[in-house]
Amino acid sequence: MQGRRERGLQGRVSLVTGAAIGNGRAFCERLAEEGSRIVIADIADASDTAEAVRRLGAEVLTIRADLTKPDDVATMMETIRAQWGGVDILVHNVGLYEEEPFELLSFEQWKRMLEITLNSLFLTVKAVLPSMKERGFGRIIALSSDTVWLGMPYLVHYVTAKMGIIGFVRSLAAEVGRYGITVNAITVGLTATQRPDAAPLSQTILQHILPTQAVHRADEPEDIANVVAFLALPESGIITGQTINVDGGVARH
Repeated sequence: MQGRRERGLQGRVSLVTGAAIGNGRAFCERLAEEGSRIVIADIADASDTAEAVRRLGAEVLTIRADLTKPDDVATMMETIRAQWGGVDILVHNVGLYEEEPFELLSFEQWKRMLEITLNSLFLTVKAVLPSMKERGFGRIIALSSDTVWLGMPYLVHYVTAKMGIIGFVRSLAAEVGRYGITVNAITVGLTATQRPDAAPLSQTILQHILPTQAVHRADEPEDIANVVAFLALPESGIITGQTINVDGGVARH
């Protein structure tokens, strides 16, 4: 009988942001299954995610932080260094979903979307990068959205921010590859845990886009978590500056 596969992230430290619920929780559990220690960073209470990770036998550290605030990010990194020395893997899952017709979109909404999506990414990556360079190993995985390929209405601020993630990872990957650090993005479709059924666009997606997928179902958090785990493993070290689309094969016109 074939023996159990060795866990590929044994002893590594994974920081998962925006992990209190939904996809983020699935990412934590999947990385824990690979043997990683887990740091959960969220502005919300993440105690349920932490307990789920502990049930898998993994060590877990929970940090309450607003990752758009430099002081919060600095304190978070100090805490991680004191506990485990640094970060090997960053899964950046912080984001905001909001629908608004462009003509009604306020400048405050625009700035808030960019702050939550891109400023948090900038600050968090700046914080973890020195420890990755010290270790000679790093995996930066940022969550984007397949709406960047679809050009959906009412999402100008959302799609702009999510496309910014793709530019960020492509450029940063070219700078840090020589240190053993990879930087990739995942564009995800409508997931089963994040479906805001009351929103008009989401109803359109449910009624019209899902039937056009090659796989006729919404993404599950586990679908995305498996890709996250693959990109985190040492075996994926040649893959960098890429955007992997995980949306069931949505038809593009």
